[in-house]
Amino acid sequence: MRASPSLSPDLQALQTRLEHEFSNPRLLQQALTHRSFSADHNERVEFLGDSVLNLAVAGLLYERLSELPEGDLSRVRANLVKQDTLHKLAVQLGLPLLIRLGEGEAKSGGQKRPSILADALEAVIGAVFLDAGFDKADRLVRRLFQDVEINPTMQAIGKDPKTELQEWLQGRKMNLPIYRVVGTLGAAHKQTFDVECEISEFGRAERGIGGSRRAGEQAAAAAMLAYVKTLP
Repeated sequence: MRASPSLSPDLQALQTRLEHEFSNPRLLQQALTHRSFSADHNERVEFLGDSVLNLAVAGLLYERLSELPEGDLSRVRANLVKQDTLHKLAVQLGLPLLIRLGEGEAKSGGQKRPSILADALEAVIGAVFLDAGFDKADRLVRRLFQDVEINPTMQAIGKDPKTELQEWLQGRKMNLPIYRVVGTLGAAHKQTFDVECEISEFGRAERGIGGSRRAGEQAAAAAMLAYVKTLP
């Protein structure tokens, strides 16, 4: 793999592990930058990487679990892309030593925080997508998950609120919810995210707050679930 002169040796090594050399090295640097470190942080590329990851994992499951119906495939995917799984993959990839954090976040243990590392992994996937397209990002996701156990019994694992809400809506042929970050609270190293979950058919939105965008979405989904379960 040809060296990229603008990247440090540690990031050069990460490129080797990713099996991708960035044409635009700034994308990799941005993917590893937390909002507490710089205004040029990874949240937008993480948002993109989340969608790329979900599509890549959906394709993987479609091939491997060809007999499972849609609802069970959604459940298995939710277990594969949940924070705990992504955190473990981020550690295996060596991201804890590479993530750029502000002083306060670093002192509070941000390099070990599962939400930060899971988001950074999604941002790296998004950066590969931006740099080289979906096929390259898809190959990366498949390598990341090659040693992760994938089997139909994963469908029996408890559903998180986002998955449960999605299945409730799909069972009624309704549109999927829309999630929006409507505000952020607190200092950069102790920030919380105020997230809105909207269901267009109801003309209704519920909100939730969490220590990461992902946690905020789950809290908003839980609030919406509480509402829909009151419906006849």
